[in-house]
Amino acid sequence: MKISVFGLGYVGCVSLGCLAEMGHTVVGVDVNLNKINLINKGKPTIVEKDIDKIIHSAFLSNKISATDNFRKAVFDTDIAFIAVGTPSALEGHLNLDYIYKVSEEIGVVIKDKKSFYIVTIRSTVLPGTNKKVGEIIERISQKKRNVDFAIVSNPEFLREGSAVKDYFNPPVTVLGSDNDYALNVLEELYKAIDAPIKKVSIDIAEIIKYVNNSFHALKITFANEVGNICKKLGIDSHHVMDLFVMDKHLNLSPYYLKPGFAYGGSCLPKDLKGLKTIAHDFYLSAPLLESIENSNNLQIKAAISLIEKYNKKNIGILGLSFKEGTDDLRYSPIVEIAEYFLGKGCSLKIYDKNVSVSKLTGTNKDYIDKHIQHLSLLITDDLERVVSQSEILVFSHKIANAERLISNNQDKIFIDLARVIDKKFDNYEGICW
Repeated sequence: MKISVFGLGYVGCVSLGCLAEMGHTVVGVDVNLNKINLINKGKPTIVEKDIDKIIHSAFLSNKISATDNFRKAVFDTDIAFIAVGTPSALEGHLNLDYIYKVSEEIGVVIKDKKSFYIVTIRSTVLPGTNKKVGEIIERISQKKRNVDFAIVSNPEFLREGSAVKDYFNPPVTVLGSDNDYALNVLEELYKAIDAPIKKVSIDIAEIIKYVNNSFHALKITFANEVGNICKKLGIDSHHVMDLFVMDKHLNLSPYYLKPGFAYGGSCLPKDLKGLKTIAHDFYLSAPLLESIENSNNLQIKAAISLIEKYNKKNIGILGLSFKEGTDDLRYSPIVEIAEYFLGKGCSLKIYDKNVSVSKLTGTNKDYIDKHIQHLSLLITDDLERVVSQSEILVFSHKIANAERLISNNQDKIFIDLARVIDKKFDNYEGICW
């Protein structure tokens, strides 16, 4: 199939590469010339396991390209995937301006397009967005939904750090549309992926990502609260939760149920806030959802208090992105900690092998520029340098040979937010174990 992907950020770049890997010809569309140039050189726009190889291979086989010419992209393709950003507005609603802008662009083009066109929404959107997108395209194109074009809601379930694996191994492929032909085309497209395909109503397809991510946020916070209680009782919280997650029938999945640091990133905070806002808009009380962010913020404060307890001014942070395996700094809780101690006049050194200041772009760059100025002077990929220049070191990511690192530096304090080891040392303390 010939496919266009609007938006070359995280979801868009992964979709571009993986669709090409499945044998389709794909063109990426973006307003960011740097992202376009990267794709047209066979390079990804993000840091993500295996995506560099996939993009390079697809480029060499002429399966992918990128452009800012939306007209040609739509005219030359049969399906458009919308994967642009939907950032949170201050009150919790999503900013859907990018979605609507792309809808207008598609409407302009299909006005003169003879063949039936399928628009697939991959971005996380509020319920009702599918309907609105259809109305915009109808108004601009003067064509009829389900006669000349169709809209499909197809939410993604990608985790940063394992997005390629998740793309090819989703728990389920969700398709929501009021057009059977479009559903059948998308079902054919996804048949190469070994996962059940669920055709659901549009509103279910639009809200499922909120429900999933709000529950993931809940599980992380639940495990942290269990960990804090267990620490006070002298009980190993990880052994408790290892037992807890053995119940795969009721307790579902062990992925998020690990006591540790606060959640962050661009998805969980935004989608949790979105689901709370939906409840608020309908005057519904949702005390559990309201409590999750508060508990998460308390976990950040707990980490700060733990570090402050040792009264050290030279602090090393091992891992700055919101999770290992990515360079995404947006809403990373460790960024908040770094910002706090910089404000207290402490000397900081940061190690993160995936974060290159020169390669940060877009909202990722804007976020870190707002919170940590002159990051380039603080961050390095030289672990030994960070260790040698620090009195106290904070693990926020898993680091290779962490046990040996702690054992060989008995003169330094190690604070663990990521459960890098399962042993006791006099110079080591976990946040909730």
